[in-house]
Amino acid sequence: MKTYRKGIISAGHQETATAGAEILRAGGNAYDAAIGAMLAAFTAEISTAISAGGGGFLLANTAKGKNILFDFFVQTPASQRLYTTDPDFHKITINFGTATQDFHVGLASMAVHGNLAGAFHVHQRLGKMPFAEVVQPAIALAKSGFTITAYQAKTLRFLQPILESSAASRLIFTANEKLKQTGEKIVVTNLADSLFLLGKEGTAEFYRGEIARNLANDCAEKGGFISLQDLENYRVIERPPVMLNYKNHTIMTNPPPSSGGTLIAFALKLLENYDVKRISKDKKAYARLLCDVMRLTNKARQRDFDAHIYEKGLTAQFLGEDMVSPYHILLKNSQMGSTTQISVLDAEGNAASLTLSSGVGTSYYIPNTGIMMNNMLGEADLNPKGFHKWPTNKRISSMMSPSVILNDFGSKTVLGSSGSSRIRTAILQTLLNHIDLQMPLEAAVNASRVHIDNDMLHIEEGFAQRSLLQQLQLQNNVKSKLWNEQNMYFGGVNAVMLDERKQYSGVADERRKGSLIYC
Repeated sequence: MKTYRKGIISAGHQETATAGAEILRAGGNAYDAAIGAMLAAFTAEISTAISAGGGGFLLANTAKGKNILFDFFVQTPASQRLYTTDPDFHKITINFGTATQDFHVGLASMAVHGNLAGAFHVHQRLGKMPFAEVVQPAIALAKSGFTITAYQAKTLRFLQPILESSAASRLIFTANEKLKQTGEKIVVTNLADSLFLLGKEGTAEFYRGEIARNLANDCAEKGGFISLQDLENYRVIERPPVMLNYKNHTIMTNPPPSSGGTLIAFALKLLENYDVKRISKDKKAYARLLCDVMRLTNKARQRDFDAHIYEKGLTAQFLGEDMVSPYHILLKNSQMGSTTQISVLDAEGNAASLTLSSGVGTSYYIPNTGIMMNNMLGEADLNPKGFHKWPTNKRISSMMSPSVILNDFGSKTVLGSSGSSRIRTAILQTLLNHIDLQMPLEAAVNASRVHIDNDMLHIEEGFAQRSLLQQLQLQNNVKSKLWNEQNMYFGGVNAVMLDERKQYSGVADERRKGSLIYC
C-alpha cells in the first residue's frame, strides 16, 4: 500500500483540490491548504456561484486536540432602511430537471460577506506558511483561468438568468453574446488583482477601504441594504462546535446560530437506539425510517428551534432528553404502521472541514474586483420568517455543517456537503452509511439518497428497486418522487479519512464532479 507523506484533500473541483495539494506539498498544514483551496475555488467554482462575496465555516480539529468552529458566514445589515424607494429584489427559478427551486436576487438580497475575512483570520490563527504564499495558487488560477467542463456548462445553464443580467457578469460568462459552453475558458483577471491585494495587505481594503466604499455606495444608490459601517463592523467569530456521542463515535459539527449541525445531531439522537443496519436490509422500511426522521426533525425545528436561534444554551436544550423524548415516541409510533465543501487532513493530524456558499449569487459584482456578491437575504430556507423580516446585525442561520468524526480506535474523518436545504440530509445519510452500515467512506458518500421537502420525499435512482419504492406507503400525506439518476440536487459530500493504521482514504462526490488528491 502506498504511503502518502503530506496529507489528503477532497474538494468540489480539480483546480480547487490542486491548489490545496500544492500547498501541502510545499510544507503547509491543513489550514494553509484549506484556505489556499478556498481562494482558488473563487475562480474554479465560480460557475456554481462560489465567491469571495459569500460566507462560510471552517471546523478545525488540531493535532493537539483543539476544536474550533470559525464562523465567517454572512451577516444581516444593521438597518432595513433603503435610500431608494424600492429594494432591488426579484425572483428567479432554478430547474434541476425533476424539481425546481425559487431564489431571490438583486442588491437587496445581499448580506455582509465574510469569506475574505475568514480566510485571513483562520490563517492568522492556525496557518504555517506565509499568507502571501498561500494566496499564490489562487492568483495564478484567476489569471490563467480554467476550461469549462460538461458539468459546469450544465450549472451555467441553471444560473443563466443571473449570469446574463449584468455587464460585469456577462464579461466573465458569455462570448459573442452567448453563454459560454463546454471547452471554453473562464478567466477572472480582476479577481487575481483582488487576491494579490489580499495577500499583500490583508482585508482592510475590502472592509474599510475603497472597495468597501464602492459596495456601500452602490447599495445606497441602487436598492441594497449594506452600509460601510456594516462592512467595518464585520468580525469572524470563534465558537465551540456541537459535540455528540453516537454509537462509539464523537461527532463535531456546526453550532447555532447555524441550524444544520444541530438538526443533524437531533436526527442522530432519534436514531441512536435503532438497529439501522438491520432495518436497512428492508429498503421500504429504511426509506420509511429516513422519511420519518427527516419529517420529525423538520417539525422540531419549526416548533422549538428557529424561534430561539439566537438564545444561549439552545443546543443543550434542543438535544436534551426532555426535548427529544416526545419525538422518540412519535418516531416509534410512525414506524409501527445544495455550496462547496473542502476537506483536508495533513501528516501532523490536523483536520480542516470548510464549507462555503454564496447562495446562487447575484448579478452584482463589486466594481473592478471580480467579486460576485451573495444572495443570502433571498434564500427562502435561510429566511424562515419571510423575506425582509430578518433580524438586523445578526449572523444568518445556515444549513452548512462542516463536520469531523473521531472513533474509539483513533480514526479521524472530515466531511461536509454542498446542496442548500439538502446539506443536512446528505450528511446524515453519509454518517449512517459509514457508522451504522459500516460502508467504506467512498461507498458511504456514493450511495443513493433520499430527501424530504415539505410533503414530498425525493428518492434517487438506485436507492431501491422502482417497483418496491412505488409501493411505499407514507403517512401524513407525504408523497414520493423518483429521480432517474443521481443528481446534484441531493448535495455533494466531500470527505477524507485517516484510519487507525494511519492510512488515508477519501472521496469526492460524483454528483458534483469533485476531486480527491493524495499528497
